[in-house]
Amino acid sequence: MAGAGECGRSYPLYVPQGCSPDNAACEGFFGRLKTEMYYGREWSNVTLENFMQHVDAYIRWYNERRIKLSLGAVSPEVYRRQLGITQ
Repeated sequence: MAGAGECGRSYPLYVPQGCSPDNAACEGFFGRLKTEMYYGREWSNVTLENFMQHVDAYIRWYNERRIKLSLGAVSPEVYRRQLGITQ
């Protein structure tokens, strides 16, 4: 494995779990996904295909209908409609 300074990198190739300086947005999203969709439900009888459908539905909801304070407490769908750029 290359060292931190090799290959033009100024950081180690391996970053311990929970220590992701380059992936803060991803870590935040997956934390929300686990809190809002995964935890508090019984998943033991759910097939992989059905679980993937749940994840897909959550991502669609998150991207289109989840209220975002950064958009003025409206969903991205409503925000785009207000700007006149909806599809």
